[in-house]
Amino acid sequence: MSSINITNVTVLDNPAPFVNPFQFEISYECLTSLKDDLEWKLIYVGSAEDETYDQVLESVLVGPVNVGNYRFVLQADSPDPLKIRDEDIIGVTVLLLTCSYMDQEFIRVGYYVNNDYDDEQLREEPPTKVLINKVQRNILTDKPRVTKFPINFHPEDEQAGGDGRPPAEPFGDSVVNGEALVLLEQPQKLQETEPFDDSDVNGEALVLLEQPQNLQET
Repeated sequence: MSSINITNVTVLDNPAPFVNPFQFEISYECLTSLKDDLEWKLIYVGSAEDETYDQVLESVLVGPVNVGNYRFVLQADSPDPLKIRDEDIIGVTVLLLTCSYMDQEFIRVGYYVNNDYDDEQLREEPPTKVLINKVQRNILTDKPRVTKFPINFHPEDEQAGGDGRPPAEPFGDSVVNGEALVLLEQPQKLQETEPFDDSDVNGEALVLLEQPQNLQET
């Protein structure tokens, strides 16, 4: 059983100019108290062919993690266009929201992002050099891809002599390549689909985060 359940993810300020910060309102519940913080990351995939163009837009630690319901806004700067090839700025790419505990990723939410000019004439006759201030991004919130990974949230409870591997959680029949898929609740329903192939990414993390607040029970 997972100690953390993400109950809601809302994309704020969308659509928006390419240069605007990203904002995600994240709600989650903690079922058992955890000793370490949760690590949240927001990753922009700069190229479908080369992961070295990926940028970690935000990496933050959230804690303490006690039993209860939480909500916070994750804000991240837009990707640096100088680190993206011009031919990859306009078009469709991917944005990844991940959460890890003790360097173990247990949830990944992927969104397609469509970048295009906000001017019809520029769309029909795009300039040779990308005019980044004229580019608008649109996060396709109605079709996120969600993957859940089984991890060990309480390694301190393991007895010496074990192999240290967390037991697989009973996810049911929805398993693809050994990775179980989970359906999260959102204003726009998440769909169970195959996980992204994107793995580790490179980039420097920026820290800008509102502190989590307990949700009021009704």
